[in-house]
Amino acid sequence: MRPLEGYSVVELGMWVAAPAAATMLADWGADVVKVEAPTGDPNRYTLRHVGQDIDSAPPFETDNRGKRGIVLDLRSQDGKDVLERLLERADVFVTNLRPGALERLGLAPDDLRERHPQLVVGTLTGYGWTGAERDRAGYDVSAFWARPGIAAMLNPAGEPPPGIRPGLGDRTAAANLVAGVLAALLRRERTGEGGVVDVSLLRSGTYANGNDLALQNFFGKRGRTRHRTEHESPLYNSYRAADDRWFWLVGLEGNRHWPGVIKALGREDLETDERFATGKARRAHVRELIAVFDEEFAKRPLDEWAERFDAEGVWWAPVQTLAEVAADPQAEAVGAFVEQPGMGDAPTLRTVATPVSFWGVDDKPRSGAPTLGEHTDDILRELN
Repeated sequence: MRPLEGYSVVELGMWVAAPAAATMLADWGADVVKVEAPTGDPNRYTLRHVGQDIDSAPPFETDNRGKRGIVLDLRSQDGKDVLERLLERADVFVTNLRPGALERLGLAPDDLRERHPQLVVGTLTGYGWTGAERDRAGYDVSAFWARPGIAAMLNPAGEPPPGIRPGLGDRTAAANLVAGVLAALLRRERTGEGGVVDVSLLRSGTYANGNDLALQNFFGKRGRTRHRTEHESPLYNSYRAADDRWFWLVGLEGNRHWPGVIKALGREDLETDERFATGKARRAHVRELIAVFDEEFAKRPLDEWAERFDAEGVWWAPVQTLAEVAADPQAEAVGAFVEQPGMGDAPTLRTVATPVSFWGVDDKPRSGAPTLGEHTDDILRELN
């Protein structure tokens, strides 16, 4: 039995954050109804922006599998009435509409709690429900990466921020929302009362950036982000092998990991080199040591270094391409990928699983993402 069997969820979401949260709940057993406007969730059509004439997209399919879909025009009274009937029987309402939009629809948390006291209301916004900027529009690149200072820390001070891949902040915030929703459901079991779970990309980003913000708040200045050629710990740095594949040494405890690294390199002579004999000396001669490592690591392909590292107990990881991740046997072993019903002419779609496994429970996707309004008639019959 899946852990959320018997729970009912209504999702009014678009793009990534709220739909991803609702998909986690669906994979874990909840009956999730996705409410869309007649035009549909815009994430359905992202491939059209790059010239593909396809009415769906792999990210949309990933973040909406296992749901039932209904089309409602919430500008009309009929649409609002149907949504109200859905909420009357629901345990959870998940949305990432902005506060002002929800208020105009009569779906603000206080309004919903008054009409549906059993409901756990999970809202995921860019900037929260309080403050002057609560209705500011925001994707994860703005409200999770840029505003909380993460992007500013990815390159050395004074350099432009790097490009950001989409969806990372959305999925982080989605997991935060799911955690809050589950806690609120547990509280409801004890008190009989629903509640409101308020998650924002901004607060999720500041939490994710907690290490650097704690240092900033204590010392009154930012930590340093260094180029790899001057990283303060050469044993905790990236290097390139002879076959142009990159890897990361993760010897965070320098003195502990130093003997294994130089033995794997075949450079035990470095142990008696006064420039590198102690952690303090290595920090004082960072550039020289990284230059030595660069020269040595360029002599062998990564597969050979992998054997030598593992033989000496060196902590390391390959910097993998997405194709390598998709073929990674360890990722497969931990259940990182699942097969779900496909899109277009593809019978199946291999995509990412939720980040949690329940031992002894089959939590694979039960269905693919619904087509626009696919279950409208069935759901309306259930409500009548």
